[in-house]
Amino acid sequence: MGGGGWKGRAWPGCASAAPHRSFRMVHAKIWTLKKHFEGNPTDSNFELKTVELPPLKNGEVLLEALFLTVDPYMRVMAKSLKEGDKLMGQQVASVVESKNSAFPTGTIVLASSGWTTHSISDGKELEKMPAEWPDTLPLSLMLGIVGMMGLTAYFGLLDICGAKSGETVLVNAAAGAVGSVVGQIAKLKGCKVVGTAGSDEKVAYLKKLGFDFAFNYKTIESLEETLKQASPDGYDCYFDNVGGEFSNTVITQMKKFGRVAICGAISTYNRTRPLPPGPSPEIIIYQQIRMEGFIVYRWQGDVRQKALKDLLKWVCEGKVQYTEYIIKGFDNMPAAFMGMLKGDNLGKTIVKA
Repeated sequence: MGGGGWKGRAWPGCASAAPHRSFRMVHAKIWTLKKHFEGNPTDSNFELKTVELPPLKNGEVLLEALFLTVDPYMRVMAKSLKEGDKLMGQQVASVVESKNSAFPTGTIVLASSGWTTHSISDGKELEKMPAEWPDTLPLSLMLGIVGMMGLTAYFGLLDICGAKSGETVLVNAAAGAVGSVVGQIAKLKGCKVVGTAGSDEKVAYLKKLGFDFAFNYKTIESLEETLKQASPDGYDCYFDNVGGEFSNTVITQMKKFGRVAICGAISTYNRTRPLPPGPSPEIIIYQQIRMEGFIVYRWQGDVRQKALKDLLKWVCEGKVQYTEYIIKGFDNMPAAFMGMLKGDNLGKTIVKA
């Protein structure tokens, strides 16, 4: 996550947990893109390398990853990498050696270090753990509901869709890291919420979270009829994580002046055939529907800090719930990534280093 961070604090006990060692002996394990993805990623797309890190310079810190994230956007952004490059992504890390007074040993930070166990930073892009972070709350939530995923849901629903009390919100991939937060914030704001997911277990989870209507899109006979059953009057807001034919069907049921936040299109990311045609222009024109794509980094500074504080407050008060799908071991990063793209996860996929 970019932008200025909260004033932070060190994680109690973290400094003592990191043994003193000669920095020159630190070796980082790094997952690299061995060859570009074609269709579904496979093990052959990834290569694990080990590199020796150089000594710290003044102003630098050595980070050790605690938790790492895998997210759908990585499947798309990997196109911008060269073969052999380190895969991108955020991690929650501990400062294990420091030559920067702003980040003493033991400080917990959010870093965009990519798929690596250790990294060196000059501190400019690091974000400290919030000072008000409760000891009882997992640090991994900085990668999820009180981080990029939560912010994506927050701004997509409240700014792009402009959801208001009494309106009907539809969200797909609703049991995922973003969709589950979208639905819960919509309920907090007084909306009726309809969610779709890909398994009965996930549908049960959505109902537990308070969704008004949820269904398994894989087992229904007709998406069109099920959407009509869920909301006969149509939809004011559509938070789209899936794209493709699914979205073409939804657009036909948007209310006049409906708003669509295009967050992702996971149904198309691994596709090797041409993409399906888009929605009917006539419907968009005559229903006066507004569709807008967005990236969460658009929101910085004070608005971003307010959103993070809102999310942290809602989580602490139990108004927004979370589920993490935790996979242990840095060596399992590719497996976690591929499983997330297939929908193995309920909630946010996290790798514990």
